[in-house]
Amino acid sequence: MDTRLDDRDIAILAILSREGRIAKTELAARVNLSPTPAWDRMKRLEQAGLIRGYRADVDLERLGPHVQVFVTLELDSHKAENFQHFERVVARIEAITGCWAIGGGYDYLMQVVTTDVAAFQDLMDGLLESRAGVRRYYSYIVTKPVKNVPPALALLGG
Repeated sequence: MDTRLDDRDIAILAILSREGRIAKTELAARVNLSPTPAWDRMKRLEQAGLIRGYRADVDLERLGPHVQVFVTLELDSHKAENFQHFERVVARIEAITGCWAIGGGYDYLMQVVTTDVAAFQDLMDGLLESRAGVRRYYSYIVTKPVKNVPPALALLGG
């Protein structure tokens, strides 16, 4: 499938990444196309795998008490099977909302959302007891969200 992107494709991706699903006519107007060609482009972007899905941006503050924590982790061993085992364990833990393998001094960066610090500590204790291979970790509790937006797709090219 041809995935060459033009400025309108990038604009469609940018709008959808910020706003999710919007009316076909609104999307078309914002990218200066009629509704059918705009919708066709969106479907082509979905089929090409550039759009993986649509989600609601939920205001966690209004939902209830919670704590968001970023965690850097280092594994005991750097064998491929140890990384794979750790990643399988993490995939099963719902409170871990993001996990990225990173370069530098640590092996992974995780994002965790739980009801409170005690629940976070229970999660980490369980992770350590699970024999997932964690040597050490450092926690960073979010005290105030400052910026959380999708990437500026026009800057990434296409």
